[in-house]
Amino acid sequence: MQVLYTADVTASGDGRNGHVTSSDGILDFDVRTPKEMGGAGEATNPEQLFAAGYAACYHSALRSVARRQNALPAVEGSQVQARVGIGSNGAGGFGLEVWLTVTLPAADAGTAQALADAAHQVCPYSNATRGNIDVHIEVSA
Repeated sequence: MQVLYTADVTASGDGRNGHVTSSDGILDFDVRTPKEMGGAGEATNPEQLFAAGYAACYHSALRSVARRQNALPAVEGSQVQARVGIGSNGAGGFGLEVWLTVTLPAADAGTAQALADAAHQVCPYSNATRGNIDVHIEVSA
């Protein structure tokens, strides 16, 4: 693979109750364990950051696929919501599960599904998670 860009982020402090900083200084904030997992909350957490990255990346892939298929009108007003769940993997560790909700109000159901399926094949997050975690994609046209 020819790398086009490398994100460089350092975590410090107490892991989920620590701090993250990117090498360019754009990211520079605390992270906290969510209240649902016994933490204080009050700051972002790794699952929110993963969900934000996945939603943005998948949405970009969706628009790219539409552009290549001359279907840009189908992605007008589109949105991608990512929900990332964390829980016990049954083997003493933790695992993730992702739900992507793809909303394409300007597309018919068939076009919306075809674009969502194609985006899932090219999105780097989808390719990285394929076979590793469950990713559920719901499409709304």
